[in-house]
Amino acid sequence: MTRHDGDRGLLAVAACVTAGVAALLVLPLVALVVRASPAALAARLVQPEVLAALQLSVTTSLLATALALMLGVPVAWLLATHRFRGQRALETLLDLPLVLPPTVAGLALLLAFGRMGLAGGALGAFGVTLPFTTAAVVLAQVFMALPFVIGPVRAGLFAVDPRLPEVARTLGASEWRVLRRVTLPLAAPALATGASMAFARSLGEFGATLTFAGNLPGVTQTMPLAVYVAMQTDLEAAVALALLLVVLSFGLLVALRALDPSRRSPRAPR
Repeated sequence: MTRHDGDRGLLAVAACVTAGVAALLVLPLVALVVRASPAALAARLVQPEVLAALQLSVTTSLLATALALMLGVPVAWLLATHRFRGQRALETLLDLPLVLPPTVAGLALLLAFGRMGLAGGALGAFGVTLPFTTAAVVLAQVFMALPFVIGPVRAGLFAVDPRLPEVARTLGASEWRVLRRVTLPLAAPALATGASMAFARSLGEFGATLTFAGNLPGVTQTMPLAVYVAMQTDLEAAVALALLLVVLSFGLLVALRALDPSRRSPRAPR
């Protein structure tokens, strides 16, 4: 058997596996589309409870994304530009929400910021109550979305040619000005990636939100929670909500690939 024959065999195996994976991903989406009729879908999507869940999801996800960027970018800059004792432990801690079950994250947030939690008493002294409020939804989303900002932004900042900020420093620019005018613009695709991924993660957050913020219509009931409730009483409404989430998620992925050239498929070698 020649090397060319071996390459063709490997290509055939990879193509078969790829087709199977594509079928595994596409079949459930097709099932959603087939189940929903256009007329029923349009009727469900204009119901007040659906619109309220959609508005709450988009609003809280935007707020969570903005907060995740505000908190995550300085952390990513520190990790990308400095080395210090305990960095490995910090990186592990920052990645923990990626592998932590969302329900466990919600319980941890409740025990930390609930009325009887570690920080709940101090917050209560100032009249601040977080659990089962819209603010709790945002906090849960930020907790789960932070790694999706820190990871890409850190990689983008690390990839910036260090000679360019150094040139700006030699011209008298301060560190803040170098960061604002040189480093961050060069890492703009990574920032867009982090923001898109954080928004998508926030939009799909379920377990931590349910445990920490509850499922109060108009207050904490986001789209994923509305799907969960509708599945028990109105399957058609659940399908409509699920399809809307699929469309939003797909649109985010398309925008992500358009904003970040590094995520576009490379050309195959000839």
